[in-house]
Amino acid sequence: MHTVGETQYNHWFDGLALMHSFTFKNGEVYYRSKYLRSDTYNCNIEANRIVVSEFGTMAYPDPCKNLFAKAFCYLSHTIPEFTDNCLINIMKTGEDYYATSETNFIRKINPHTLETLEKVDYNKYVAVNLATSHPHYDSAGNVLNMGTSIVDKGKTKYVIFKIPSSVPEKEKKKSRLKHLEVVCSIPSQSLLHPSYYHSFGVTENYIIFIEQPFKLDILKLATAYFRGVNWASCLSFHKEDKTWIHLIDKKTKKDISTKIYTDAMVLFHHVNAYEEDGHVVIDVISYSDNSLYQMFYLKNLNEDLEKNTKLTSIPACKRFVVPLGFDKDAEVGTNLVKFPSTTATALKEKDGNIYCQAEMLCEGIELPRINYDYNGKKYRYIYATEVQWSPVPTKIAKFDVLTKKKLSWEEEHCWPAEPVFVPSPDLKEEDDGLILSSIVTSDPRKAPFLLILDAKTFTEMARATVNVNLHLDLHGLFIPEKDLNAEPE
Repeated sequence: MHTVGETQYNHWFDGLALMHSFTFKNGEVYYRSKYLRSDTYNCNIEANRIVVSEFGTMAYPDPCKNLFAKAFCYLSHTIPEFTDNCLINIMKTGEDYYATSETNFIRKINPHTLETLEKVDYNKYVAVNLATSHPHYDSAGNVLNMGTSIVDKGKTKYVIFKIPSSVPEKEKKKSRLKHLEVVCSIPSQSLLHPSYYHSFGVTENYIIFIEQPFKLDILKLATAYFRGVNWASCLSFHKEDKTWIHLIDKKTKKDISTKIYTDAMVLFHHVNAYEEDGHVVIDVISYSDNSLYQMFYLKNLNEDLEKNTKLTSIPACKRFVVPLGFDKDAEVGTNLVKFPSTTATALKEKDGNIYCQAEMLCEGIELPRINYDYNGKKYRYIYATEVQWSPVPTKIAKFDVLTKKKLSWEEEHCWPAEPVFVPSPDLKEEDDGLILSSIVTSDPRKAPFLLILDAKTFTEMARATVNVNLHLDLHGLFIPEKDLNAEPE
């Protein structure tokens, strides 16, 4: 996974994409895994070495190549073509499923067999060089996602786009991306230093984008290959800068006019957002620095794990509250948040900007999931992995944002993956359902397994052990049987 021939990737997030699935059928669980047969995978395997660069690993010309071939290879990296090693998440569009990453490439897959199908380039349908792996789905199944357009026609911007769930009958054999619609775009605060982002939020009436001062240096990116450094080194955290909160009105397709900001922070995952009493409530997992990414370099994970993976900032689940309709004549320094159920504040400043300070909901959770039926709506429960000063999770947690109480599951030598909530068919309450998490074990004598918990009580319902080496996955998707085409014979 992290080695090809005698070469090794530098970072845990760089490894070759390995898909795996657990299928429930007639009371039994079937396990399957397969490497994504991306162009990246095929090129690497054919060369028996890493020849396609990843975010934390820069690949260089074969030393046996002649001088002309080497020069051409360097020249081709002036504007890098990113990898199609889609190892982060699975996205559903209509009846199709795609493996995704944060580049402009996605790979269609067969969810039954995990066979790799066609390669799709977002850039053919919308001018983006990067895109998130955390799209949102509306009630009709339309996909909402966003990506970064780097110096396109002299502008760097963040583009929000929609992929329809259905297309005309005569178009069904073609990609739904041909009907992709650009919803709106948001200019970057800086032409050559756009914000990095891993996810975004939605409510009934707004799209929420947090432009954090964890930035990508475009000039460094363009010269990384020549300078002998990886693309990850082109990211830097500017702790003296502000974090801007953008609310895009779905009806007008424009950012609201009021400028809203908070202190510098780094975030990867939005939890949820919703509207209440004239306010937008935004829950995120944030950090006070960017140490998390550094912890996953393999040199840190392979040696003294506890010593080398000491986070300098633990994840904090924070709640921001942004007022919508407020008194424009309010005095400077007035807290514009007007409901008492939060300690979050939004202070009016002299220039008319709003400075938001968050309420701390809890610390030490990551990879948050919710009952997706409550996405964009007022909700109560977060399901997440629990970490402290090490990035490796040791528990699964259920956090109640109302009571601030937490339930946990843990077992010695067990490292849980992201907990996926599966709603009960006869759901009556938000937490009626199951939690699924694949569990990696650090004890070689203990087999890995799929854990099934009652989402309400967090008691174990069942586990399915597998006699293979499991790897901690990043994100996953539960696909109900009704959403799958008939399994091929």
